Amino acid sequence: MMIENQNASLYDFISNFTDAYRRHSVDEAERRELACLRLQFPFVLQPIKQGDLFAGRITHAPVGFAPQMHSGFGYYVNEADFLQMIDSNDLSAVQKVHARRMLQFWKNEQTRKITRDAYPPHMAELLPSDNWNGESGIAFPLYRMAGSNLNYERLLTLGISGLRDVITARQKKPGTDAKSHELFTAMQMGLELLRDVCTWYAEAADVLAMQTADKAEAANYSRIAETLNHIAYFPPETFHQALQLFWMYALLSGNADYGRIDIWAADFYARDRRENNLSQQEALEMLLSLWQLIAEREGGAWVFDSRVIIGGMGRGNEKWADELALLCIEATRRRHDVLPQLTLRFYKAQNPKLYEKALDCIAENNPYPLLYNDDVNIPAAEHAFEISHEQAVDYVPFGCGEYIIDHQSFGTPSGVLNMLHALLVTLHNGVDPTTGKTMGLQTGDPNSFTTFEDLYTAYLKQLEAHVQVLAEQEILEYQMAGRTAPFLFFSMLYENCIERGRAVFDGGVKYLGGTLETYGNTNAADSLLAVKKLVYDEKKMSLAEMVNILDADFAGFERERKTMLDLAKYGNDENEADEMLLRVDRDVFAMVREQAQRVGLHSYLVVVINNNANTVMGRYTAASPDGRPAFTPMNNGNNPSSGMDKNGVTAFLNSIVKPPVNLAAGLVQNMKFSKDLFAKHPKEIEQLLSVYWAKGGAQAMITVIGRDDLQNAIKNPQEYQNLIVRVGGYSARFVDLDADIQQEILNRTLY
Repeated sequence: MMIENQNASLYDFISNFTDAYRRHSVDEAERRELACLRLQFPFVLQPIKQGDLFAGRITHAPVGFAPQMHSGFGYYVNEADFLQMIDSNDLSAVQKVHARRMLQFWKNEQTRKITRDAYPPHMAELLPSDNWNGESGIAFPLYRMAGSNLNYERLLTLGISGLRDVITARQKKPGTDAKSHELFTAMQMGLELLRDVCTWYAEAADVLAMQTADKAEAANYSRIAETLNHIAYFPPETFHQALQLFWMYALLSGNADYGRIDIWAADFYARDRRENNLSQQEALEMLLSLWQLIAEREGGAWVFDSRVIIGGMGRGNEKWADELALLCIEATRRRHDVLPQLTLRFYKAQNPKLYEKALDCIAENNPYPLLYNDDVNIPAAEHAFEISHEQAVDYVPFGCGEYIIDHQSFGTPSGVLNMLHALLVTLHNGVDPTTGKTMGLQTGDPNSFTTFEDLYTAYLKQLEAHVQVLAEQEILEYQMAGRTAPFLFFSMLYENCIERGRAVFDGGVKYLGGTLETYGNTNAADSLLAVKKLVYDEKKMSLAEMVNILDADFAGFERERKTMLDLAKYGNDENEADEMLLRVDRDVFAMVREQAQRVGLHSYLVVVINNNANTVMGRYTAASPDGRPAFTPMNNGNNPSSGMDKNGVTAFLNSIVKPPVNLAAGLVQNMKFSKDLFAKHPKEIEQLLSVYWAKGGAQAMITVIGRDDLQNAIKNPQEYQNLIVRVGGYSARFVDLDADIQQEILNRTLY
C-alpha cells in the first residue's frame, strides 16, 4: 500500500509500470492497459481511515493510467511529482539517473503528447498553446476523457460475477471477431482485478477490526470487510453493499461524475428500509461518509466534477427515490462542503418537498443543490442532441454544467474559446494586442470596415476558423484515445460497447459527441454593441480611435470609457443589448453545431459554463469596447458582466432566460442573493424563482450570503473558513480563491 513520502516504493512502482508498458507496446492495447492497471491497483489505493464507513481512498502516482488527470489523460505523467521523488533522499544515485531517463520516456510517451504530436500543420498553427491556464490566446484544446456517467444500475443489479457472465455470453456469440474477443477477455480480467481489490481491502478491514479496541469501530471495520467479501462474488443486497461497489468501481474506472443516485441506489435503500430495519439516520450516516470520501478524493482534486444527481423524470419507485433524495440534501446540508456537487432535477408534478428542502439548504449558505428544470431541459436536450424524448429524459449535467445522456453519450475532451479575445484580435487584423504577435486570421484592416456588418462578418470568420480546428482536435483526441487504450472500466458500463464488441472510444459508445466551452460571450456582445453604437451609428469616434483608446487601456480616455460603460448592457432586460447577445449566441451555436457532421461526431455543441476561466483568461485579455479594463475578469457563464445588471433582479432574470438553451449543451446561470432576502422574504424568493422557471429558466446556481461577508472574509480570512461561494461551474471556500477571483465574485450584483 502506498503511503506518503515512501519514495523508494514509488520508484519501484514507476519502474515496474514503465517496464510493463514497454513490454506490451507491440501487443493489443487491451493487454497493455490491463498489465498497467494490475500494477496501479492496489498500489495507489490508500488505507481506510478511522470513521470511514466504506473502503476506498486514492492518490495517484506521478505516472499511471487514467481517463482524466490534471496532467493529461490515458497514460499520463505528472512531472512536478516525478521530480519531487527524484529530489528526495530516498533514492540512490543510480536510481536517480534511471528515474530521470524514465521521466524523459514518459514525457514523450504520455497520451497527451502523442495526441499533440498528431496535429496537422493548420491545427498546430491555430492552437499554438495547450495551456489555457496561463497564456494569451483565442482557442485551446483540453486533454481529458471527462464527464463519464456510467451505468451503475447495471453494475449493482448484476454484480461483478453477473457482469462477467454477460460479457462471457456475448463473447461466445457467433461472429465475434478477434478484436472483440480480445476486448471481452480483457474486460473479464479487469473484473477479476476489481474483485481482487475488494478482497484486498476486506483483508485490511479485518486487520483493523482485530487491532481496534473500541467495539463500535471494530464492528464498523468488520461490516466493511463483510460487505467487500460479499460484493467480490455476489450482487449487492443491501444499501451499504451497493454504495461500496459503486465507490470501488468509480475509483478503479477513474469516473468522477456519479450520476443519478436515486435511480441506481433507490431499490437497495427501499429494500433495507422495508426488510432490514435500516433507519433513516443510519442511511444518512452512510451518505455522510460517502460525501466525505468524494470531497477528499485525492485532496479535493475533482472540484470541477463530482456531480451527484437526484430528482427528475425517469425514476422508478418515486416514493423511495424521493426519500433517498431528501436524505442526500440533508447530508449536503450537514456536511456544508464544496463537494459533492449535489444537483436536483425537478419538474411540475414532482414531490414539492424536494424543491422546498433544496431552497432551505441553499438559504444556509450551501451552494447546493444546483437546480435544473426538467420541464425546460428535457425538450432542450431532445432538440440539441437530436434524440427522442425518452432518451432526453436521461440527460445529466456533469462537470461545470455541461449535459450528456446518462451512460449513452460522451461529451468531452472539449475545447476552450475566448470569444472576447477573438474580437480584439479581429480589431487588430490578426495581431494579439497583449503580445504584438500574429494570432489567428488576418481578417482585414479594421479601418476598411465601412459598416458594422463588415466588422461582424470578419469576427465570425475569425471565430469559425478556431471553431473548426477545435472540432477537428476533438475527434482527433477521441481517435488517439481509442488507439491508445480500451478504457476497460468505462467500456463495461457504457451502453452499446459490450453489444458492439468495441471499446468506448473505438466505436463502442452509442453517441460520441463533443462540447466547446465559450467564455466572454457577454463581454463580446456588449463590446460589439459599443462598436456599433459609437463608431457606426452615432459616429462619436472612428474605429481606429477606439482601438487606440483600448490599446492605452483607457489611460487619458476616462470620459470615453464612461461613455462605453454607460451604454446598454446585457442583463437589464433592454432589447438592444440582449438582442446583440442573442445574435452572437445563435451565430456561434449554429457554427459549432455544423461541425459535428463534418468531423464525424454525433453532436458538437457549445457550453456556456464557467469554472474560474473567466478570471484566468481575463488576466491575458486586453481592454475591450464595453469599458472593461485590460487583464480583468470577463463575465461569468451566461451572466451579465459583474455589476452591469443595474435594473433589478426581475430584469436580470428576464434577460438570462433569453439565450437559446435548446441549441447548446448547457448554459450556466449564477445568482447571488442576500441572506436577509432569503430569511425575511422566503415566499417572495420562491415566487420569483417560480416565474423564472415558468419563463424558461433552465437552471440556477445560487449563492446566499451576507452583504458584508465577502469583504470581511478578505480582511479577516481566518474568521471565514467555512464561507462557501459558487465560483461558476464549481464551488469553493471563498478564502482559498485567488485575489482576483475573490474580487470578481465580490463585484457580482447581490440581490
